[in-house]
Amino acid sequence: MGYTNFNMRLDDNLRSRAYPVLEQYGLTPSQAVRMFFNQIGQTGKVPLSFDWTEESKFNAQAEALLRESVAEMENGRYTVHSADGLAGGLMDIADE
Repeated sequence: MGYTNFNMRLDDNLRSRAYPVLEQYGLTPSQAVRMFFNQIGQTGKVPLSFDWTEESKFNAQAEALLRESVAEMENGRYTVHSADGLAGGLMDIADE
């Protein structure tokens, strides 16, 4: 099996935020990137979710509307709205 070197640039801010998280998992950056590539190779998909916790940026009403919309789409039912109408509605909800 051959090997390839992989070099990448990170801005200092991203590095200072990411390295401590990797250290908490006992991983080096090289190991984390290798795990990421292994996951892509095994699944044929780019993993978009990791186990972080972050509070929702939506209020309860907006989050409920989003969940309802996702459920409708999953069931093949959905309502088409104009982009302007949707953006305005989201802004109204966010302001509450």
